[in-house]
Amino acid sequence: MRTTISVIKADIGSLAGHHVVHPDTMAAANKVLAEAKKNGIIADYYVTNVGDDLELIMTHTRGELDTKVHETAWDAFKEATKVAKDLGLYAAGQDLLSDTFSGNLKGMGPGMAEMEIEERPAEPFVVFMADKTEPGAYNFPQYKMFADPFNTAGLVIDPTMHEGYKFEILDVYEGESVTLQSPEEIYDILALIGTPSRYVIRRVYRKSDGMIGAVTSIERLNLLAGKYVGKDDPVMIVRVQHGFPALGETLEAFSFPYLVPGWMRGSHYGPLMPVSQRDARATRFDGPPRLIGLGFNVKNAKLVGPSDLFDDPAFDETRRLASQIADYMRRHGPFMPHRLEPTEMEYTTLPLVLEKLKPRFKKESDVVKAKQSIYEKETESSD
Repeated sequence: MRTTISVIKADIGSLAGHHVVHPDTMAAANKVLAEAKKNGIIADYYVTNVGDDLELIMTHTRGELDTKVHETAWDAFKEATKVAKDLGLYAAGQDLLSDTFSGNLKGMGPGMAEMEIEERPAEPFVVFMADKTEPGAYNFPQYKMFADPFNTAGLVIDPTMHEGYKFEILDVYEGESVTLQSPEEIYDILALIGTPSRYVIRRVYRKSDGMIGAVTSIERLNLLAGKYVGKDDPVMIVRVQHGFPALGETLEAFSFPYLVPGWMRGSHYGPLMPVSQRDARATRFDGPPRLIGLGFNVKNAKLVGPSDLFDDPAFDETRRLASQIADYMRRHGPFMPHRLEPTEMEYTTLPLVLEKLKPRFKKESDVVKAKQSIYEKETESSD
């Protein structure tokens, strides 16, 4: 049976700043999805959040980029935005870059990851959802999951994984993609994905038969809007077991709280902290960047689950290390490397400050000439 898993998210307004989704907005979205399920547009759904992002997890049999499914998500976000405005929540409708739905959600602001699959007899998968970071934040763990034998033992000992995987990598600035294979091209893969602000792993396929294993949302809000409108807060779907990394191998990729861009005002590097659903709230310095992972099975397009995968003391040390890294990075204040590099700051509010100061900048040659003129006048008067 061919089933499509669609995960679509948007920041439609939150309580007390960029903090957490209000339950009334989630209820509004839930009502829209319940009606769509009743009408046969979607087969099943789950509504959740990470920080200030409303997340819609839907299953159906209509394929990727389906108009009715995307319109359902759009309607859910619009209804949730209405509630957010009625409640006076912060940044209501922030990720909705248009007032009118135009066939599908590409380029309209919401982030999405969709995967059409032929269901296996048992079809487990994980939905990862992050807040206060960008799509390239998943480059590091995807490489660990699908190409690093020190993380994923199956690459060595499981014959169904031994041939490796194909990585589809998108240049988000040029809109071009390339597909590279592991293990033979891992150095080329790393040469690209080591710049996650530009090169993003969009999909991963099993090399032996082309079966899709992972998909990531790749929407960059700043590039879509041409200005800073918040961080992109990506989602990722990963199939696990039987030819793909085991669940534990998938989660192991997040056992190290690596640095990601985002955090406060989308302008700082900070550690990605894997947390339980109840701790998926942006607090310290609007962070640190948070990640949740929900585990499901799908059968005949119906969801079974979820399991809150990071709600586990096994990740306590990861969270403790993330807190220590957050302390270290915060002590830099407005200095790099805590603050992002100049190319990344181009799409924040910093350019407004620079524009205000621009008339006060003087060319060094003009300053030297002015000083020389003063010196000559003083010399003449002393003579």
